[in-house]
Amino acid sequence: MLVRMKGCMLGAAVGDALGMPNESTMPGLSKMKYGYRRAYKGHPNNRLAAGQYTDDTQTMILVATLLADGKYTDERYGLALKELYAREVLRFPDGSVSAACDHMFSEKILACGVKSTTAGCLPPALPFALAYPDIHEGTERAVRACSVTHTHPAAHAAVSTFITLLYYAIHESPDPVDKALQQAQNEDDVLGSKIHNALKLEAEGTETDTAVLRIGNDVSLYQTLPIAFFLIKRYERPADLLTVAAHVGGNTDTIGFLCGAYLGASKGRDAIPADLLESLEDRQRIEILAQRIFDIYTRKLET
Repeated sequence: MLVRMKGCMLGAAVGDALGMPNESTMPGLSKMKYGYRRAYKGHPNNRLAAGQYTDDTQTMILVATLLADGKYTDERYGLALKELYAREVLRFPDGSVSAACDHMFSEKILACGVKSTTAGCLPPALPFALAYPDIHEGTERAVRACSVTHTHPAAHAAVSTFITLLYYAIHESPDPVDKALQQAQNEDDVLGSKIHNALKLEAEGTETDTAVLRIGNDVSLYQTLPIAFFLIKRYERPADLLTVAAHVGGNTDTIGFLCGAYLGASKGRDAIPADLLESLEDRQRIEILAQRIFDIYTRKLET
């Protein structure tokens, strides 16, 4: 299980870094290139080097560090997020995260979330899927953390769906995608329907470029999560999944994050291309964090 937890966190960061230069761009499936690269001049991420990640991995690391240090509370998470935002070190942050941080300067931390359906609620949820042997407890904690920035019920449903996908992948359960689909359908009719339709398009053999147009690729969780499900089912080869996710346009950093997280959770660390791991920003730090999260999981399992 440790290799899957390491794979999950590393895969998420790899997918994020691959998608970083293409965030907010048009789809580029006809001119895909394998590997990391820099964003074009004038892009919000153009200060980042090839192999660096965005705010998605930053928030994952933030939550994982608080959990590993035994200091996590929703209020501490909010305060730490606010500090990153105030120092202007969050990398092209999700608009709803920015709005919530702005609210934090005049409101209480636990009353600052915005009623938003952007996908920025998903990356901070990842460590909870790894740290808790009880999926219900992990989901509950992740939803509460989500509420620091996102209060919309659909955001909570998306977090629950993402937790379900990763939890069952890490625990080697049959068909985690189907279990996550069922969770989405139980939690939010619209989200469940959109994921179902995305998987139907994949099963029908719809070309990926056509699927991107029909499903969408924007920052809404109603598009980001379904297109990630489509790609996860379509591409079994790790390099293909990661490369295509990085070139679908729109919310490529988060789409890549979701696909990479699932890849690592389902196939383990060794499934991630070695050259991508070697050039990933903070690879060793993320791997150590995954080990520490595994230690938390083990202690909780024993008690």
